[in-house]
Amino acid sequence: MQPAYDLLVIGGGINGAGIARDAAGRGLKVLLCERGDLAQFTSSSSTKLIHGGLRYLEYYEFRLVREALAERERLLRLAPHIIWPLRFVLPHDEGLRPAWMLRAGLFLYDHLARLRTLPGSNSVRLRTSPLGAPLQERLTKGFVYSDCWVEDSRLVVLNAMDARARGADIRTRTGVVSARREGDAWLADLHDKRTGATGTIRARAVVNAAGPWVSETLGQTLGINSRAAVRLIKGSHIVVRRLFEGEQAYILQQPDQRIVFAIPYERDFTLIGTTDVPYEHKPGAATISPEETAYLCDCINRSFSKNIAPGDVVWSYSGVRPLYDDAAANASAITRDYVLEVSDQGGSPPVLSVFGGKITTYRRLAEHAVEKLKAYFPRLKPAWTGDVALPGGDMPDADFNAFLAALQSEAPFLPAETARRLARAYGTRAREIVRNAGSLADLGESFDGGLTAREVDYLRDQEWAITADDILWRRSKLGLRTSAGSEARLQAYLDGKAAEAA
Repeated sequence: MQPAYDLLVIGGGINGAGIARDAAGRGLKVLLCERGDLAQFTSSSSTKLIHGGLRYLEYYEFRLVREALAERERLLRLAPHIIWPLRFVLPHDEGLRPAWMLRAGLFLYDHLARLRTLPGSNSVRLRTSPLGAPLQERLTKGFVYSDCWVEDSRLVVLNAMDARARGADIRTRTGVVSARREGDAWLADLHDKRTGATGTIRARAVVNAAGPWVSETLGQTLGINSRAAVRLIKGSHIVVRRLFEGEQAYILQQPDQRIVFAIPYERDFTLIGTTDVPYEHKPGAATISPEETAYLCDCINRSFSKNIAPGDVVWSYSGVRPLYDDAAANASAITRDYVLEVSDQGGSPPVLSVFGGKITTYRRLAEHAVEKLKAYFPRLKPAWTGDVALPGGDMPDADFNAFLAALQSEAPFLPAETARRLARAYGTRAREIVRNAGSLADLGESFDGGLTAREVDYLRDQEWAITADDILWRRSKLGLRTSAGSEARLQAYLDGKAAEAA
């Protein structure tokens, strides 16, 4: 007898994890399968913003912007450790969008938000303001507005953790090899890539949240034809040593009508991106091209006083975004909205496929997806995710600074930077890492960047971390500060723990 579930979710990116969490909290028995690590591809390769999408106003995407702005406020309350406000400086560049257009767009951006706790926009004289100090002297005026930063891959993990806490079965490194309808259920054949084990499960419904692989999964794995399709667009980013002082970010207009962000990153670096390049290769193999690197350097050199070159890049990453194909000729103009398609072939067990979407609106997407399945699960509980904090986000008044001060008081032996990093990554769950410790030595073996064996064990036990790469580039960004020797020691430690558990 095959194990039985209400819902099989294929894909462990932000949409799959969000849907699994929502569905589990509504009383469904959920299995999520991800053939790699959680957030291994697109969901860890974003520009790491929770934002309304200021530039989407140019394409009249008012509903999407309004929904995204509402979600920005909500997520800021529900995950104050991994999401926080940023002020963005938008210089006015002669010959590009006129100042009146920027001012009108920002006015609309401010007022599309029905509830706004973040500061609104204002104009700024760049030559007399510290905000203009990094910029070229020709840029004399601009605007400042608010949006938010997010630790994107951690957002995925936190949704998966909460789904598990509500009864979901989360399996990483597990692929859905094939699936077929049989009677009132789907039969899905699974393959555990770590052990080589195979098995078959039953599910009353399937959610195809495979991101860039959504069409492939629908046609090849599930055997369903669909008119809906995605356009694969590669977005690449570069990271350089810190270009400017302050906690503000910059949004820079370009002659090709695109915009590029320059954002403070991991305290000592600047993140620059993104590109928009049509992509026709395997999504998992995406890397930045020399042309993209040169493009991003040129974008910075067009506005900043300090020039950068490809040799200044300390790290880069690329992600393939599965945007819903709305037939737009320009990659930057393709909608960032989402489409949810249900196929049930006249009453047979359904599959819901997710096309498109953006990280900011993942929670609403998940809510809408589960609502679409309500006809198949009449006892489904009401929507609930809008008011329940994500793991670690249950801080009084969503006050991160107050929580950080409390953590430092409870664990005074932690270096200030390590305490901040733990508080940012884990929120109130950081206490599980430092519990009963009276010194750094009590946290076990030390790796680069303040990473300790106690934290590694937590990531193994609670967050599905298996490899050094999982920890250094998705659960954290400590890879920016880790030597090859320390990475090898970390992998050896993980391998030893895995052997003990076998």
